[in-house]
Amino acid sequence: MSKYAVRNPATGEVLETFPTATDAEVAAAVAAAAAAHETWGRGTSVSERAALIARVAELHRERADQLAEAINLEMGKALGAAEGEVLFSADIYQYYADRAEVLLADQPIELLSGDGHALIRRQSVGALLGIMPWNYPVYQVARFAAPNLLLGNTIVLKHAAQCPRSAALQAEIFADAGLPEGAYVNVYATSDQIAGVIADPRIHGVSLTGSERAGSIIGELAGRHLKKCVLELGGSDPFVLLSTDDLAGAVDDALSARTGNVGQACNGAKRFVVVDELYDDFVRLLGDRIATATTAAPLSSTGAAEELAGQVAAAVDAGASLVSAGERDGAFHPVGVLTDVTPDNPAYHQEFFGPVAMVFRAADETDAVRIANDTPYGLGSYVYTTDPEQADRVASALEVGMVFVNGVGLEAVELPFGGVGRSGYGRELGTLGIDEFVNKKMIRVAR
Repeated sequence: MSKYAVRNPATGEVLETFPTATDAEVAAAVAAAAAAHETWGRGTSVSERAALIARVAELHRERADQLAEAINLEMGKALGAAEGEVLFSADIYQYYADRAEVLLADQPIELLSGDGHALIRRQSVGALLGIMPWNYPVYQVARFAAPNLLLGNTIVLKHAAQCPRSAALQAEIFADAGLPEGAYVNVYATSDQIAGVIADPRIHGVSLTGSERAGSIIGELAGRHLKKCVLELGGSDPFVLLSTDDLAGAVDDALSARTGNVGQACNGAKRFVVVDELYDDFVRLLGDRIATATTAAPLSSTGAAEELAGQVAAAVDAGASLVSAGERDGAFHPVGVLTDVTPDNPAYHQEFFGPVAMVFRAADETDAVRIANDTPYGLGSYVYTTDPEQADRVASALEVGMVFVNGVGLEAVELPFGGVGRSGYGRELGTLGIDEFVNKKMIRVAR
């Protein structure tokens, strides 16, 4: 059976398989992307490419139902959430199309001496490899593809093995939008084949969204071949509650931040750090909510649910206390909260990729920051406080790439996304997202 298959996680049924690419097909994909860069990437204007990206956005909106159905069948996301993902992806393409001339305008340099003038001109670097995950099958592609196609870079895209249908549908969109052959190439490649693609001198950069383990492998391969890479890896994001005038609202936000995408989000809040005077009431209210909470969708697979259940069981065996909404049923895992997780508990430094939270008691602000930073990850974070000065102080002290203050679900196309530490490096989205795989060429004219 092919590695690439649509297996409905709710039922376990294999609905469709796609043939794994041959070595010749992978080689042809790289050759096509390299050739397209030399012609289309270098030979078109910014406005021409922007018009194509705007059409990509339009087609995502027109085909939102079709893409949402594919996402639902591939990884279990509820149809409404899947459609929201597609429409948000359309907004990403539109953002870059609408701002193309500004984002890629020449940047003057003030000369300190001498005659003439100087500038920075942003230009493409060539064909790129994208390695995408299953948890946001359309959104993750948009974050990578939109700015790079606007630059004129071309793309070889390897999607997650469980997302072949949405991968094919997106490739159709790029073709139907008018991008030439090779500008965006979908390939159902194996890991061994991908290692060869990274080594190919015609590939000029690699972007991976995936696990910490995958990031270390891809980062090593890219470094060996002197290829720049962007790595968006795991996270164990803290939700730091220091003060509030609406504890019930903070609990609602906490639950939403933990259960979005059924807990399968790299930047979902996973560790809740609550100051002593609010801790007991927070845990009580959160426990009450969780006791009756239901998950509207399964995890991505039965295997993923089994792995999460094993992590929770190991945490309890090591002394943690669990409040849960029920028992696991196949790929459906109940919402839960763990307390009394000590630093020697195996769960303490783990990422739980599902709807289970950990809550920690902090003595004060300093202790809360210490606990929040006691993780190898550094992706996102959430800070709740009624004191604006404290919010700014704690935001600066957290060792993360992103901080959201007094709100969840605030991600936006204009806000850069990325982390530090073992959460990876590089940024996507916003103005920073177009500056990763780019030749920032300096031009100085004497007269």
